Amino acid sequence: MAGSFYRVQCPDCENEQVVFGKVATEVSCAVCGHTLARPTGGNAAIEGEVTETVEAR
Repeated sequence: MAGSFYRVQCPDCENEQVVFGKVATEVSCAVCGHTLARPTGGNAAIEGEVTETVEAR
């Protein structure tokens, strides 16, 4: 699978969760519901701070 996973920090509640870099649906924060990533047809539009690129092995 081509693409990366990112650890994204929510700008509202500072919760961190892992998000795929090419999302097909909108991803919301599991704690407060703020939108973290939106699909754009390619790479996702990430609306939080990317704190780490997670490598899948």
